[in-house]
Amino acid sequence: MNDRKLWQPVPVSPIEVMNLEMKYPGLKVVDQYKNNLEELFLLRNPKYRFDKNHQNDFEKFYAGHTGNDSNGAGNWFYYSWLNTAVHFLSDDMHQELRTGRNRYLISKDEQEIFYNATIAVLGMSVGSHIAIMIALTGGARHIKIADPDSISGDNLNRIRGSSVQVGINKAIVVARQIYELNPYAEVEVYTDGVNENNAENILNGTDLLCEEMDHPYWKLKIRELAKKRKIPVIMGTDNGDGAIIDIERYDIKQSYPMLHGLIGSLTPEKIKCMNPKDWPGVAAKIAGANFAVPRMLDSVVEVGKTLYSWPQLGTAANLCGTVLAYLARRIIIKSPNIKSGRYVVSLDSIFESDYKRNWFPRKIAFFKFIRKMTKHKL
Repeated sequence: MNDRKLWQPVPVSPIEVMNLEMKYPGLKVVDQYKNNLEELFLLRNPKYRFDKNHQNDFEKFYAGHTGNDSNGAGNWFYYSWLNTAVHFLSDDMHQELRTGRNRYLISKDEQEIFYNATIAVLGMSVGSHIAIMIALTGGARHIKIADPDSISGDNLNRIRGSSVQVGINKAIVVARQIYELNPYAEVEVYTDGVNENNAENILNGTDLLCEEMDHPYWKLKIRELAKKRKIPVIMGTDNGDGAIIDIERYDIKQSYPMLHGLIGSLTPEKIKCMNPKDWPGVAAKIAGANFAVPRMLDSVVEVGKTLYSWPQLGTAANLCGTVLAYLARRIIIKSPNIKSGRYVVSLDSIFESDYKRNWFPRKIAFFKFIRKMTKHKL
């Protein structure tokens, strides 16, 4: 799909905005330029936090910036899917404004490195939260997103969308949200998902890969390709209300085993020859069944019986997005403290008072699961 207007805003001139009003009845025009400029002025002058008499100094700043013609300053963008024209500050100023409240928590140098990175996020269920949180925290101006599926009604329990977006490709929905945050972003959208024709292109120039695809073949294949390029890979798997997090720092140690060696001799080629009915077992092994909560273990063996697919919660998907956006930033700025491995982020272990007492039943559930899945030769 090459019609970028479906997800990317079109830059327009002030005169073209007037023409759009005639061409598209009901056009909404959002011009908060002066207010945004004032917010930026205050961010640059924190002394006014406790001194509200800043108007005279701001008006001088405003006049010097715009020549008292704010309509011609900055840039206008038309969002076709919203039938809305929006007036933005320039790229640098817009980035400074929207990351102004990140300061000190994220240093100026860290923010710049994060923004100039190229990150690929593959799979737009959990991945949708990752991509949006990366953009929300001012990261990865250049982001690549891929998913072949469209939003369906049952996705709305975990994807940040709405009923009016049902039927629209997931990657397009996410790209729109990113561009609504930042019209200067560079979003590559792969509505066919990852395949043999585009995998190399997706990884070319990519600094970090967030892998959230369902297909077991591509979960392994994309790692093979990333490993050859020394591209670090991170993955979040929802686990009840919690998350299982995988970090593979191929940028530090290229010889690090795929998925920590947990898949043994399993290869993408072997998966191709498997019966699709055996895939849930493979997915369970990749995800880390020994870390899964009992209800997740019970659900996997019910796929195709009492369940159409394994259950997922929006709380977990959102948590994965937050954790992986954090990891993406830390890895991009080359933090030596982010190590390869599998980690568990468990809300239950923090808040459930009887969590430790239930350790033995969880282990029993895991061993029952293993027995059920032995026919899949995990």
